[in-house]
Amino acid sequence: MENLEHYYEIIENCIRSLSVDPALCRGEKPGQWDLKKGSASVWIDVWRPEGTSEGYIQAMAPVVKVPVTGQENFFREILEINHQLYGVGMTLFEDWVYVKTVRELNDLSQSETLAMLNRIGHYADEYDDLLQSKYHPGSAPAE
Repeated sequence: MENLEHYYEIIENCIRSLSVDPALCRGEKPGQWDLKKGSASVWIDVWRPEGTSEGYIQAMAPVVKVPVTGQENFFREILEINHQLYGVGMTLFEDWVYVKTVRELNDLSQSETLAMLNRIGHYADEYDDLLQSKYHPGSAPAE
């Protein structure tokens, strides 16, 4: 397994190609970035679990908070949307739905990374406002 810094460089090159300064997107810890795609935040993490030789990249974006009422219809719609997505999935963590993808770092290319970031950003930007207005009308979307 290569050093994680090699993959950090791939991600930062992708961020630059989006006309964004990667230094402005870096998170609190090495291997973390946060950038915007329209109204959506895209979070990127690169890590290697302790005691393993395999590293991972994860890109995810918050889409919508789970509504208090109408959850059956909400989750049915999320599953129907999920069926239409390519290379990503909608997931539930705590009380939020996210668009997420995870991949091993081995053989990760810059073009694949850029496609991953664009896909997450596209789907999150497409569905966050739509689902927010449908299930939380009158409230401002979360940042």
